[in-house]
Amino acid sequence: MFDDLPPDLERLRTLRVWHALWLRRIDAQIAAVQQRQAEEEHGRRVRPAPPDWIVELGIGADRPPVQVHAGTCHMAGRRRQAVSREEARRLLATGLRACTHCEPDVQLHIIDLSAAPDGTHPIQP
Repeated sequence: MFDDLPPDLERLRTLRVWHALWLRRIDAQIAAVQQRQAEEEHGRRVRPAPPDWIVELGIGADRPPVQVHAGTCHMAGRRRQAVSREEARRLLATGLRACTHCEPDVQLHIIDLSAAPDGTHPIQP
């Protein structure tokens, strides 16, 4: 049945040790993969939700606000700060630029009185 195995006891024991070592390595790798998957799942469960609205901040000591974005907008820069819905509306109403990609002004129902009659947005400096 297993005639491809060596006939002597010494070589059979050597093969058994070799296979036992490999089984330990495989079991250790399985445990490491399971641990990594459990940690990734835990990270997904406890990850905080993105903010609803963010303000992109400028460069400098006072870091003035530059643009308002939806919280999930991938166009926002790295310098950002989460703001409430009311604060985002206030900033847009005072003239802060809205991101042209995620259009928070549209999502927040801010009417742009300076928009052209055809509904296009003016270019803001």
